[in-house]
Amino acid sequence: MGDPQFAKYPDLQLSQHIFQLTNPSSTKASKQSSLKSLQNAIRENKMAPLYRHLAHPTDGILNVPGEGTASQPAGHRRPSSSASTFLATKNPLLDVNLPWDEALYEEFKADNEKELEAIQKEEDEATEKAGETEIQAAKGKRAECYTRIGDKDKAIAAYEAVFEKTGILGTKIDIVLAIIRIGLFFGDKVLVKKTVERAGTLVESGGDWDRRNRLKAYQGLHLLTVRSHAQAAPLLLDSLSTFTSYELCNYSALVVYAVLAGSVSLKRVDFKSKVVDAPEIKAIMGDGEEKLSALSGQMSAGPAAGDEEMADVSGSSATLATTAVNLTTIGQSHPGQQDSEVAIDFSPLAKLVSSLYIGDYKTFFLALGEVEESFLSNDRYLYEHKGWFVREMRLRGYQQLLQSYRVVGLTSMANDFGVSVDFLDKDLAKFIAADRIPCTIDRVKGIIETNRPDDKNKQYADVVKQGDQLITKLQKYGQSVRLRGSERG
Repeated sequence: MGDPQFAKYPDLQLSQHIFQLTNPSSTKASKQSSLKSLQNAIRENKMAPLYRHLAHPTDGILNVPGEGTASQPAGHRRPSSSASTFLATKNPLLDVNLPWDEALYEEFKADNEKELEAIQKEEDEATEKAGETEIQAAKGKRAECYTRIGDKDKAIAAYEAVFEKTGILGTKIDIVLAIIRIGLFFGDKVLVKKTVERAGTLVESGGDWDRRNRLKAYQGLHLLTVRSHAQAAPLLLDSLSTFTSYELCNYSALVVYAVLAGSVSLKRVDFKSKVVDAPEIKAIMGDGEEKLSALSGQMSAGPAAGDEEMADVSGSSATLATTAVNLTTIGQSHPGQQDSEVAIDFSPLAKLVSSLYIGDYKTFFLALGEVEESFLSNDRYLYEHKGWFVREMRLRGYQQLLQSYRVVGLTSMANDFGVSVDFLDKDLAKFIAADRIPCTIDRVKGIIETNRPDDKNKQYADVVKQGDQLITKLQKYGQSVRLRGSERG
């Protein structure tokens, strides 16, 4: 099977820090922390291309024109088409700026050129004295170098060069997965979609068990970013028991994505078995004995499902007692780094799941607001879909309550959800107009009357509708045949 290759770079946690700098929902302290982490990563990895892409006074997507020079004061930000898929907003107003240092950039650039020259020399020597394996190793180093310093186009081209000369299927899959992560890092959804399909073709042609499972997490995360939660949910939930893709995200983050996707898309029976009662999810969000037993190994999360986190937790009684798990350590493979990050409380997500299932709708609405604030607004993959997610979850709550009754009092339902009658009336009206909820509102009587679709009547209506369409097509075809027959005559 072999260990995965090219998995170290890019560091997807770094893209999360860049997102936080432009996130209106992020606190200034959080932005300061993200700026410090970003500057340290740029300096440590000598990321000249990424530094220029972000901070250059004229070309950078973060800084205003003229910043870093005395030519212009800080003013309105110029629009950037590339920023729309990399930042939280197209025209962010930064509380914390990434300063531009020309001398530092030139230093990084020189170091990058020196490293690439050494790699080229190694490849030339391998061409003269060694075999194809050594040549491919040098080319792989070049691809990893470009990926580490944040040069997107050259990194992809270098990986493609390695791919063309590689005959081992496992290595080819690892290369394609690395390109997917580059696309995720820069927010290039078109590249990710195309490359995920390419990886799927390679895996189906004979990929090993480990790479099949790793790809499942990649596919699920991609589908989550393009708002295909119904397709993402089974992939993400299946990945929980066999997760090894720590280069993509940590196990806690995967649980969050799986729970959110499952909550908004799964039917009630599947929601119960795959989310509410799933041992892998209870290990992160469970209460008391459930969480303790899961973390101590009594409740198995399956092979390779967060073994690194489980080992750390089991060795510390203080960690077992906490209810907070770090969400923002995306892409980190070093467990020790997790301690330096801000912990996030998972109780809002746990309350959302339990209250939806038991029908405690007032708590459900409160938990939904907390989930939006704590998770949806602070994750780069979830942020742009937070309005849609909140709306769909409200719809799910309404549907779940209304399907049990023929007539519901408007005031009674508003009290159940903890909202005003006017809000409920306006919110339901949008879903009714879009044919998402089969009911009518009578404000005079103060009731909501459900119109349960009868399956037989619905089938009959569908047959009539399809029959009308077929008759129309046959009439057009008959007219065409008659016309052609008269022409022949």
